[in-house]
Amino acid sequence: MKAKVYFSRTITPEKVLELYKTLGKQLPGKVAIKLHSGETGNQNFLKPEFWKPVIDHIGGTVVECNTAYEGTRDTTEKHLKTMEEHGWSKYFEVDLLDAEGPDKELAIPKGRKIQKNFVGKNIEKYDSMLILSHFKGHPMGGFGGAIKQLSIGVASSYGKAYIHGVGDTEAFWTSDHDSFLESMADAASSVVEYFHGNAVYINVMKNMSVDCDCCAVAEDPCMKDIGILISEDPIAIDQACLDLVYAADDPGRDHLIERIESRNGVHTVEAAAELGFGSREYELVEVD
Repeated sequence: MKAKVYFSRTITPEKVLELYKTLGKQLPGKVAIKLHSGETGNQNFLKPEFWKPVIDHIGGTVVECNTAYEGTRDTTEKHLKTMEEHGWSKYFEVDLLDAEGPDKELAIPKGRKIQKNFVGKNIEKYDSMLILSHFKGHPMGGFGGAIKQLSIGVASSYGKAYIHGVGDTEAFWTSDHDSFLESMADAASSVVEYFHGNAVYINVMKNMSVDCDCCAVAEDPCMKDIGILISEDPIAIDQACLDLVYAADDPGRDHLIERIESRNGVHTVEAAAELGFGSREYELVEVD
């Protein structure tokens, strides 16, 4: 069976919650809500007010992890301050998964490039996960969506460097590029396995810059907003977003496509599909 991906061209906080209810997946126990807290100075990340209805409905905890590069989120102290300044801790319970070591190590027995993944140990407090992704370009991955949130997003600061360096943290900026993309897919598979399918993925195609929300200085969005997607399949939802970008008649799409193709972004989806924790085959169900 093809994975179902629900899609609406209406982008509002209320529509996010409506689509979550339409999916009908109940997330059990204590829910970790993984999102991007936004680097200080970034103008494109999706703000707390946008996500508030669905987070309030679920009643989960907003979780993040520290970065592996210098900025306002690379230490627990700075990251918590940034989350406060951006309004996350004003509205929600917040948990930095890797606030304190040691990291939790997840095995990846079928990993093509890495056989282990390092995540914040606080992941052990949660029974399920809601992954809220802002779909846009990315300077290294080509694009960022659900798979990137599962991999780089959930990885600890050390784990991020481990994925980037394909197992060698010293090779953060110098590893083979396609191997890095495959490492992201490997890492994502371990998080999917950890939650035993108790996860839901929401991708929002809004403020689509070629740059990530991790960039303090990011390009402004280059194309019109497209919509909201939700699925139980992280591979299907990312593939659906890519397909919607390619199908768009917006003149700015070429700039985003150039970023995706110049970084071979689709290879992350290809590698993930080969690992079998989802499918590139999907049924897009449009909701008014």
